[in-house]
Amino acid sequence: MAARIAEGCPHRTPATLIRYDRTAAGEITMHCHDLARRIERLQPEADVRNVARLCLLLANSTPDVGRLEDDHQLARAWQDIYLRMQATADQHAAMTEELEDLARADPKRFTADQIWVLIRAIKVQGQILQMYLGESPLLV
Repeated sequence: MAARIAEGCPHRTPATLIRYDRTAAGEITMHCHDLARRIERLQPEADVRNVARLCLLLANSTPDVGRLEDDHQLARAWQDIYLRMQATADQHAAMTEELEDLARADPKRFTADQIWVLIRAIKVQGQILQMYLGESPLLV
């Protein structure tokens, strides 16, 4: 599975993501396929999409990807990502239900509360996108 992940990682984000090399400054860097192998050991039941997703999210949420060489740091970062993904998924599910209710309403008669539903939905979508892009959250 890690080989499939490595083939699916043509873009190398910050530095040369995930292979154990040392930079001129002595920092450890990694390559994507190495992180994928480590994730597979932590979560052997994960399918290739989830491993790839975790690689991306871990790389984007960890300022120094080399720290993930340490099993304790990797487990802690993985737990943090898992909790953030779960919270975001819960928010997304709640917003989807509200949006489905809103879709049945007449847009010409939207109330202020219904407009706020739309604004919150946009914010939740933005949070999901920011997790995958590795950008700082926007304050709205």
